[in-house]
Amino acid sequence: MNNSFLQRFLSLIRTNSGLVILLLVALPLSALSADFITVNNLLTVALQTSMIAIAAIGMTFALITGGVDLSVGSVAALTGALAAGLSTRAGLETYPAILLALFAAVLVGALNGAMIAWGRIPPFVATLASMAAVRGLTLVYTQGRPISGLDEQFTFWATNISGIPVPLFVLLFVAIITYVVLHRSVFGNYIFAIGGGEETARLAGISPVRIKLGVYIISALCAGLTGLLLTARLWSAQPNSGIGLELDAIASSVLGGASLMGGAGSVGGALTGTFIIGILANGLNLLEVPSYNQQVIKGLVFIIAVILDYVLKRRLKKV
Repeated sequence: MNNSFLQRFLSLIRTNSGLVILLLVALPLSALSADFITVNNLLTVALQTSMIAIAAIGMTFALITGGVDLSVGSVAALTGALAAGLSTRAGLETYPAILLALFAAVLVGALNGAMIAWGRIPPFVATLASMAAVRGLTLVYTQGRPISGLDEQFTFWATNISGIPVPLFVLLFVAIITYVVLHRSVFGNYIFAIGGGEETARLAGISPVRIKLGVYIISALCAGLTGLLLTARLWSAQPNSGIGLELDAIASSVLGGASLMGGAGSVGGALTGTFIIGILANGLNLLEVPSYNQQVIKGLVFIIAVILDYVLKRRLKKV
């Protein structure tokens, strides 16, 4: 009885570890800075984190299967560059250009999934190779120079509607769709099954190949959307856009409760983890903490989250 209660309690903490960390970060910052809990500041945080959150949602899909996608930053840069280039240089209308750019992101995701599922290449190696190759393609396409001259239809995605940033509406839409896919569909159940034990899932009749292919397509598509929003916000496609995005996405997912060993994660957790990073960075800026000290603090928070996940998972196995 006691073991059962302890197991449920530990499982509850592990599932909601992101919310626990978010409160531990937000409460001290709100007490230390009077400017922290204001509508304008919170909207600023939401805008800054919304684009990373979309990539983190896609990353969560990969992490749940026990994999990882290191190519998201490069895919974001390529998608933004293609959309900008096709709409300004090739003379295409804005939305057909955006759709073609997103299709290119899907192709990269399908290639990653094929290398991992059919080629049996470890996800770290496969997506690391994609990261380098896609970044190179972006530099070749842009010739290392920004692509500017975007029209109002493109830059609309970085504006506000009734004071609320448009990227927040995009994030809400993506979160709802991916929540249904991950938590309310058979496909989502299969993702968790593969993360819990691929061989067991295969014996149960689940095809890891199709599931992994779908997972990496979703991750790349989310990265592509992030790239489009970044391009719209900057009013230009930058060839070095998205550098470090994969690390932010992984950190956000893990802070939100996703396990690096697979089998655990959620859309809500990815959102929570992203806002932990965003709120922490914003609060430290308000407190005028030097940037190099901020890196140390962020690293410590991430290390604590990883240790917490590892300890709780081992403890749950023993109970």
